[in-house]
Amino acid sequence: MINIRTLQAPDRAPIAALLRETGFFTGKEIDVALELIDVYLKDKNQKDYLIYVAESDGREVAGYVCYGPTPVAEGTYDLYWIAVAPRFQRHGIGKQLLSFIEQEVQGQSGRLIIIETSSQEKYGSTQNFYLRSQYELAARIKDYYRAGDDRLIFVKYLHHHKT
Repeated sequence: MINIRTLQAPDRAPIAALLRETGFFTGKEIDVALELIDVYLKDKNQKDYLIYVAESDGREVAGYVCYGPTPVAEGTYDLYWIAVAPRFQRHGIGKQLLSFIEQEVQGQSGRLIIIETSSQEKYGSTQNFYLRSQYELAARIKDYYRAGDDRLIFVKYLHHHKT
């Protein structure tokens, strides 16, 4: 059973470790992820980044997600980071984190979630994860990150249920 809760200061080191362990992120990318965590932890009044942790039964950090409202857009949110520790992958934790933020975004009258990722072959499972989660590939920007590494932009429009 996984518990999803808000990020706390002691989660920083385990998240740094899981980002390294995945093998997906460069040192610079990990630095950016940790910078967002630091902003979240140090400024409780900031509203740009919302960070949640997936915690295992043993209270171990199994994964995390960072998202936030897109500046100057109404009802649009960006998913900045989602990662699951390798030993917890393939257990539905990523899907639980993604579903969790979709519900949170809908609760804030959000209508659209945008996710960007790399076109590198090692991100094939990530791309398939988004497609299986009903995100559509809306754009590809050639050679965005570096030559031969395109920026892929996935989107999902959320449907609001009227009561």
